[in-house]
Amino acid sequence: MRQNYLLIAAGGTGGHMFPAQALAEMMLARGWRVRLSTDARGARYTGGFPHSTEIVEASSATFARGGLLAKALVGPKILAGVAGMALQMLRDRPDVVVGFGGYPSIPALGAATLLRLPRMIHEQNGVLGKVNQVFAKRVDNVACGVWPADLPEGARGIHVGNPVRGAVLDRAGAAYIMPGDYPMSILVMGGSQGARILSDMVPGAIAALPEGLRRYVRVAHQARDEDGARVTAFYAEHGISAEVKPFFQDVPRRMSEAQLVISRSGASSVADISIIGRPSILIPYAAAAGDHQTANARGLVQANAAIMIPESALDVSALAEQITSVLTNPRAAQQMASAALTVGAPDATGRLVGLVEDLARKEAP
Repeated sequence: MRQNYLLIAAGGTGGHMFPAQALAEMMLARGWRVRLSTDARGARYTGGFPHSTEIVEASSATFARGGLLAKALVGPKILAGVAGMALQMLRDRPDVVVGFGGYPSIPALGAATLLRLPRMIHEQNGVLGKVNQVFAKRVDNVACGVWPADLPEGARGIHVGNPVRGAVLDRAGAAYIMPGDYPMSILVMGGSQGARILSDMVPGAIAALPEGLRRYVRVAHQARDEDGARVTAFYAEHGISAEVKPFFQDVPRRMSEAQLVISRSGASSVADISIIGRPSILIPYAAAAGDHQTANARGLVQANAAIMIPESALDVSALAEQITSVLTNPRAAQQMASAALTVGAPDATGRLVGLVEDLARKEAP
């Protein structure tokens, strides 16, 4: 009997790759064969995918980077990627193709569209990314992580929530240790873009905390490579216990142990916070397309689970004040943690799996 075959297309950032990983984990558990099509940037995030996931790199490019020559080569690279993927699909036909956004998903979605294969996309944010905008009306379903979502006319949107990895689900609703007169953990996550402002502001804000509070604080700070040395040095100079890395492989564990999360409001970060249930201070990335990070944060803020600080209002003093307000009010912090859980969608992966299997059944002879 032929094994069902799912082709997942994603790339670029953890925001695209983490929900793709969640779908891969569950589809493999249900007996499907799973292949991931990505690029070199996306390949950095494949370490957490199950080993049985087949991983291929497709030819693609973006107009957002490089000089005139690089931009001139974008079109030919994309066409080559679509043609190569179409040939692969003719030899090895997927039952369903699912794109998670990012330009590396163009070859697989483009080829699936040409060959009229069952296909859908998942949009993590409240505003569709550029690639998903292109394909929204050319796929069977648009699975939405945030609802309501801003969809083009004619697109079929279905709210599923944002899938999270198994390691996050394993810590869903983990018991929250309220702030107190003992070591307290702050997890700082900048995401794959725009993390510099957190590296500029967070260390100074923590150093500005009252001494009676600061001495208990332990920091895990995700910073870009180019910022790591200065951030590490600043914490050391101010006697603050801190671990600084460009990427933490064990974010779910660190988040479950944290008393406070300071983060950008990328879709995956917001989903993880709402599934594990932690108080957070969210600083939306001001340059995000369509201001989608503000839209992502809205659910947690409206539930009184998070404090949102726009970049325009962010400074050391304001951030220090908000950190202090959370860590010196243990009951309120506990209420924030509990409120975060009301925003989460722990069954998001299951809903997405249902859509994939429905598509496969409709196309089955």
